[in-house]
Amino acid sequence: MNFTLPDELLALQAKTRDFIAEQVIPFENDPRQNSHGPSDALRQDLVLCARAAGLLTPHASREMGGLELSHVAKAIVFEEAGYSPLGPVALNIHAPDEGNIHLMDVVATEAQKDRWLRPLVQGHARSCFAMTEPAPGSGSDPSMLRTTATRDGDDYLINGRKWLITGAEGADFGIIMARMEDGTATMFLTDMKRDGIIHERQLDSLDSCFTGGHGQLRFDNLRIPASDVLGEIGKGFRYAQVRLAPARLTHCMRWLGAARRAHDIACDYARTRDAFGKPLGEHQGVGFMLADNMMDLHVVRLAVWHCAWVLDQGRRANVDSSMAKVISAEALWRVVDRCVQVLGGRGVTGDTVVERIFRDIRPFRIYDGPSEVHRMSLAKKLLDQRLEAH
Repeated sequence: MNFTLPDELLALQAKTRDFIAEQVIPFENDPRQNSHGPSDALRQDLVLCARAAGLLTPHASREMGGLELSHVAKAIVFEEAGYSPLGPVALNIHAPDEGNIHLMDVVATEAQKDRWLRPLVQGHARSCFAMTEPAPGSGSDPSMLRTTATRDGDDYLINGRKWLITGAEGADFGIIMARMEDGTATMFLTDMKRDGIIHERQLDSLDSCFTGGHGQLRFDNLRIPASDVLGEIGKGFRYAQVRLAPARLTHCMRWLGAARRAHDIACDYARTRDAFGKPLGEHQGVGFMLADNMMDLHVVRLAVWHCAWVLDQGRRANVDSSMAKVISAEALWRVVDRCVQVLGGRGVTGDTVVERIFRDIRPFRIYDGPSEVHRMSLAKKLLDQRLEAH
């Protein structure tokens, strides 16, 4: 690996950093957001700003209007975007749209790309990804998938329930994972206004950074034409891996930016707040926490860049992304938790964005695979001698 960034990527990094500071952060106190995330009206205003700046959906293909960033380039740009909770929304690189864009670019037909992908890349539409189910359905174990798809003439009838579906409220279309009669899984594209899709409720959650929040859906004889099958019948689990490894890593990129923001705020406070006769940061207990933050941020960045480099070599990087995800989720949580501690009473209030980042980042240790599941998978590969020690 060469850690020297080319001049054009350094320029894009600086451009993104300036855009976030000058145009996105001022929106953070906009009243058009609540516990279920920014409103679609706020999202559209942010998208307009990014489009004018030439930064909208930079990871998409040039054919679709993006910058076709490599995975390493995404690591640089997405970290800068994550510096504000609204940055990923503005650049149209937030979950689940970012992962859906990548998946559809690889798997969708040209007709499906024109119908669904192009408006998504242009920021005119939002999507959701309906895979997770309430108990006893699938969560971390996809083999427990209970939503079914049954052939009915030229269509498929979908029945089942999904929950923790990010962005479901207000999404224009969705990707549904359903079990076929032979036990395999298939992905289906659907407009969200079709008969048979019932939005049962919005889930109250710790985080508030995703447009549309997290919803619970029920499919009641949802009729989907065969032309709206995404990819091939029976290959849903394989396509999930196409989506999940890169999308798992982009979460790490964005949250790295958020944790860096919290760290910057804590450092500024430690420099200017006096206690017991000297600046707070000169007390060893506080200074050590900031030093630990710096090391955790460094390790996460190295893990993310390495996994991005592996993906850029054309490899699947499932092992690398699992390691990067656990390293990132746990180290960044430590960083933000320390920042709250350094800020003291101020850290538990809304006077800084750190309190919001603290709430937003905690679920990262659970979604896209809990740390324990990734460790279990890595351990199994080690014991089966399918994984060489790094």
